[in-house]
Amino acid sequence: MAAAVLPKDKLKILCLHGYRQNALSFRERTGAFRKIPVIKKNTELVFITAPNRVPPLPTVSDEETKAEGEGEDMGWWFSRLDNSYVAKDYTDCCPGYQDSIDLVTGVFKEQGPFDGVLSFSQGAAFASLLCGIQQQNPDSPIKFNFVIFVAGFKSRQSAHNVLYSKKITIPSLHVFGKTDKVIMKEMSEDLLQYFEAPTVLEHEGGHFVPASGPQKPVYTDFLQKMLAKKASS
Repeated sequence: MAAAVLPKDKLKILCLHGYRQNALSFRERTGAFRKIPVIKKNTELVFITAPNRVPPLPTVSDEETKAEGEGEDMGWWFSRLDNSYVAKDYTDCCPGYQDSIDLVTGVFKEQGPFDGVLSFSQGAAFASLLCGIQQQNPDSPIKFNFVIFVAGFKSRQSAHNVLYSKKITIPSLHVFGKTDKVIMKEMSEDLLQYFEAPTVLEHEGGHFVPASGPQKPVYTDFLQKMLAKKASS
């Protein structure tokens, strides 16, 4: 059963974390973002955790992971058969991807409708695939009206290529850092071509969700437009 529909002055946003994160750790990393007035007053953020547990790094013990207090390391899919993921990999396998699609489909059915998606890193690559699903299959339960990518990139797994074959028309905000060493800005820039009239926010920092003075007006303007569109619908 779908959740109650929010009033037209509120946007319900599904939040998709990055690789080796989970709902709790992503929420903690968006503290400054959540304090932006339009976010605080006019949105409901729903953080969910990917279904695939990521094997621990060789140098990090389970005890150390637990001590961080942020839960397990999770991912939306893997690029290799040994259950590892490298964003730059071009591969023909994507273990765990269907599990994530099944999870998110259930979330849309049970907790939707959602107005938009906020996504980070691998979660942003996953969000771009959800955009493709929605674009190509209007009857899909996966439906939303805008997307925010932070450190987003095009998935390089061959099975996903078809989801980029049609220009994606929903409003999109693409946020990326000039000094990001995890997802190079060129990878984020490459994603732009698959979206119609994308809005771009480039910041001076690295691999994080920026929410300082220069970024706040861009988020605010984008979300105010989404609120206005919702109010007039």
